[in-house]
Amino acid sequence: MSASTESAPQKKSIRSRIQKFGSFLSSMIMPNIGAFIAWGLITALFIESGWTPNENLAVLVDPMIVYMLPLLIGYTGGKIVHDVRGGVVGAVATIGVIAGADIPMFLGAMAMGPLGGITIKGFDKLVEGKIRQGFEMLVNNFSAGIIGFGLSILGLLAVSPIVQGLTTILNGAVDFLINTGLLPLTSIIIEPAKVLFLNNAINHGVLSPIAAEQVASTGKSILYLLEPNPGPGLGILLAFAIFGAGVSKASAPGAIIIQFFGGIHEIYFPYVLSKPLTILAVIAGGMTGVFTFSLFNVGLTSVPSPGSIFLVAGFAAPGDLVGVLSGVFLSALVSFVVASIILKFSSNTGETLEESTAKMESMKGKKSSAASALHSNAETAEASEAGTGAYLNKDVNKIVFACDAGMGSSAMGASVMKDKVKKAGLDIGVTNTSISNIPDDADLIITHKDLTERARQKRPDAEHVSVENFLGSDKYDEVVEDLKQKKGVEESSSAGAATAKAPVNKIIFACDAGMGSSAMGASVMKDKVKKAGLDISVSNTSISNIPDDADLIITHKDLTERARQKRPDAEHVSVENFLGSDKYDEVVEDLKTRE
Repeated sequence: MSASTESAPQKKSIRSRIQKFGSFLSSMIMPNIGAFIAWGLITALFIESGWTPNENLAVLVDPMIVYMLPLLIGYTGGKIVHDVRGGVVGAVATIGVIAGADIPMFLGAMAMGPLGGITIKGFDKLVEGKIRQGFEMLVNNFSAGIIGFGLSILGLLAVSPIVQGLTTILNGAVDFLINTGLLPLTSIIIEPAKVLFLNNAINHGVLSPIAAEQVASTGKSILYLLEPNPGPGLGILLAFAIFGAGVSKASAPGAIIIQFFGGIHEIYFPYVLSKPLTILAVIAGGMTGVFTFSLFNVGLTSVPSPGSIFLVAGFAAPGDLVGVLSGVFLSALVSFVVASIILKFSSNTGETLEESTAKMESMKGKKSSAASALHSNAETAEASEAGTGAYLNKDVNKIVFACDAGMGSSAMGASVMKDKVKKAGLDIGVTNTSISNIPDDADLIITHKDLTERARQKRPDAEHVSVENFLGSDKYDEVVEDLKQKKGVEESSSAGAATAKAPVNKIIFACDAGMGSSAMGASVMKDKVKKAGLDISVSNTSISNIPDDADLIITHKDLTERARQKRPDAEHVSVENFLGSDKYDEVVEDLKTRE
């Protein structure tokens, strides 16, 4: 018994690590999907076997896949690690692997981009606070150039041959699966992995780079159909709509529209999780679809993201539309039949976590601590069951909905919560993002229950709420009610009291480029803050990259309005001259009174 108890957290941690790694891979591709689609459209239309062959316009295809797309991936990978500075070094490092290979270097870019970001980030930490006043721009520019220079050579001579060999092996494995008719077996891995929120990692981190190379050589790729196929999810939701019960039955028809037409596949994951045996249905549907695609020898010309039937059909290669649609609808039919059998002959059909909790509370005769804690996870089940602020222990000014990609399901959840917050008259920001990009100023983070552990690792100091369905959770009303009570208590307790200025932990000097003048101003302020004995961070950046945790932002008077639009919640100070402003002493004196 003790062994099983100890192994449970380990398993959860392993899954969390896999999700985190997969999310990082996909986060390099997802922001650049528009570029992939642009290249896919050009390829589908203008290559020799395209819809409207055009030799003059087809010259765009090779430069885009050989240079543009890998460089975008490399830049994005570096930027994720160390903002724009990391992105620039990541792009320079990526050009080395591009120059050393005769194939598109997507995998090489996914390696060199983050490596560039990690290297320059390490250097910046090493020299932080050690650069003499006036030399900041010189050190910043030359360090990025020298590190990029070294990494580009490393990529050319060492990394490029390794990645080229790995790519050859992966392409050979895909060709083997296709030629031997074993490709449908990939659904045994892909479909369960999707439900565990590895869908974007599989599609954008693994399949899409290989598929893009196949499109470059053959004009289409079946790999673009493996994960985005909306058929298996459609079959599952149809089965719940007919044979489900309670909330699952009532919500399934609406989920079908979002999943099949909107392309947000995550909407059906909670249905599968509520009845785990239905995973067999999506596997059977997925295998049927892949078998049909292989039988018709069809493929897509670009990645359909999101996986809407409109994009899947729209990106079908010339002459492949019938085969693509046949695979989608046959996979939906098989998934529906298998799921219907499971739902019809299984016990407690369609019972959700919320319904199970309500039943337990009915038998128990009082509110459950698990429900009070909003199922944030097992650790938060110890939350208080009564009193104002039972759910939330800190002041909440920003609510963030986070999912794996930060687009589909979290965007829908944020939209629902925005409406509830607005109707409640609460002045609280609500937004959505990916887990890897949760901002530092997030006070309350709402995630699917399978992603809460990762969100907690990213922001352990924030409040966390877990839900099973971003669109239909009763917890939103509970959170809003708790926020109303908490805000009411704070307002009444502070009535008539003078408003105290918030403490300042981070000062940012911002200018247009984030280098010369702001760097010098920051250097002057650092000296004044140090002499005043204040433990306050002072740094500089461009206005477009002002961090979320900036408390006080100092800008030239002509740029203050832009800075205020970027960070309206921060304090702002305008100066006419970054090097010689009397306001610096006033600011320091004011900060001393806040200590």
